Amino acid sequence: MACTVNFEQNYPFPQMFLVDGGGGGRQQDSAQPPSLIPCWSFPPAQERMKSRGKSKGCMGISPGLALVVLFLFLLVFAALGFEAFKISRIEDQLRNSDGEVNQPAAEFSVPQKQIGLDESGLNGQDKSKRSAAHVIGRIEKTEHPMTLRWDSRASRAFISGAVAYLTADGALQVNETGFYHIYSRVELIFKECSRISSFDHTVFVRRATDTRPRTLMKAHRGGFCPQQTSYSWTTESYLGSVEHLEKYDRVYVNVSHPRYLSHSHYGNFFGLYKI
Repeated sequence: MACTVNFEQNYPFPQMFLVDGGGGGRQQDSAQPPSLIPCWSFPPAQERMKSRGKSKGCMGISPGLALVVLFLFLLVFAALGFEAFKISRIEDQLRNSDGEVNQPAAEFSVPQKQIGLDESGLNGQDKSKRSAAHVIGRIEKTEHPMTLRWDSRASRAFISGAVAYLTADGALQVNETGFYHIYSRVELIFKECSRISSFDHTVFVRRATDTRPRTLMKAHRGGFCPQQTSYSWTTESYLGSVEHLEKYDRVYVNVSHPRYLSHSHYGNFFGLYKI
């Protein structure tokens, strides 16, 4: 008995026939059609494609793979947020921290009081302040050595930029290498002026790499008193030049007769500025 084969026209199958060799030795009539083989129905192609699509998930991606990709994205964003937080903390620390000036070895490593050192300018945070200083004469109550001391805060005195005034020895210390215009004026009053009265006015520098002082400018004044007089006489000396100074150089002013200095703040001054 033959069965009807149901299949899609797009997927043709060859028809197969089974020949029965039995029947009691009788030869099967060739005119009778042979029995067909058992057949099974297959699901349509469209239904098979739908069943495959349902197992893939959203947009053809399995749920497990989507979770892995989402987890990786979360890790990347978390790392970026942590790095941004660290950078913000470092910037806050740099803004709130105070700069430090490293002193060289030997005698320059001894801690000394410094006035007017603009550490922010040294760290490159403030380039608008020019390295300069102007200090004026200070009246000493006791005898002091030839190296003069100065007042860095009174009247029109000031310290700006990468310059510091060292109160211990009266030096102006530069904390930036470059060319500087250095100047100094002293005014002396000789109470008993004579023909042999004289004095020396010197500006010198001490360098960290050299223990000996180096003279930058020097003036010798003499013969300024009139003939045959024993009255008081006022004289002055001014020095100025452009010098190349290295970082941590200390500049000083010497006067051979410091006890004769006048008490005028504007008569005695000392300064420098970077050009």
